[in-house]
This record gives sequence, C-alpha cells and structure tokens, in this order.
Amino acid sequence: MSSDWNKDRKIKFTIQDPCQIVRKGYGDEVADDLRFVIKSVVGEDNVIEMTPNKSNNYCCGGGGGFLQSGFTDARRAYGELKYQQIISTGADYCITGCHNCHAQVHDIGHHHGAAYGTVHIWTLICLSLGILGPNERAYLGDDLKDVDVFHPESSLY
Repeated sequence: MSSDWNKDRKIKFTIQDPCQIVRKGYGDEVADDLRFVIKSVVGEDNVIEMTPNKSNNYCCGGGGGFLQSGFTDARRAYGELKYQQIISTGADYCITGCHNCHAQVHDIGHHHGAAYGTVHIWTLICLSLGILGPNERAYLGDDLKDVDVFHPESSLY
C-alpha cells in the first residue's frame, strides 16, 4: 500500500467509525487499526478527524435496519448530527467501513447539497495498490477517478 498517489493532490479525508465494530464492539483499539490503514493509503497529513471520534463518534443514523425501514425523513433527521460533524471537518471525502454507513453518509450529504464525497475503505486500499478497475471508479469524484498508481516499471508486476 502507498499514499504516494495523494502526495501532490492532498485530497482530505475524514473517517466514519462504524457503530457495530467500534462503538458497540472492539472500541478504540479497532478504531486505531482503521486509522493506521487509512493513513497508509491516503497519507497521514490528509486525514482530518471528526470530533468526537473513535468510540465516542456519533452514529450516522443508517444502521440497525433504519436505512431500509422506509422512514427516510426520520432517518435523515437523525443523521443531521453526523452531517454537521462531517461538514465541520472540511474534508473532501468521508471514508466509511460498512455499507449502511456509506449509503447513509452519502444520502444525508446529497440531501443537504454537501460538497463531500463518500468512499468505501476498500476502494482506497485498491486505489493505493494500483488495482482499482475503471468500473470500480464510477461513483468517485473527478479528483479520484483519474488516479492510477499502476506503473509498468513497478516491481509489483
């Protein structure tokens, strides 16, 4: 893994700590592991922490079946605190570790007209390894769609 692709771009990311694995599960230890991976793939200087974070981070409002419940207005209202938390970082993207967080963080941003994008952690890992296919970039912003860390002279191939 390498963060070289973001050395000059300086795209900023914030991290959504998933409730099930962090707040209700393994706590700050797994949150620190998540940050180790993220900093390895985007660069330490390109991570902006939410406040609060890790075990104290706010729920996005999409988990526990709420995303699929059909109560869209209530879900968005509950997600307002998370939306404000993300916006206050000024980050270009919010990294999410689970599908429910990804869909909710994307939806509340879109609903409020936010400028941030939402990206899966696996997408950034693949991007940093140079193995993210063109069809896997479709949902990314223009600042990430054209990133190509694969170099034919690389010793990886």
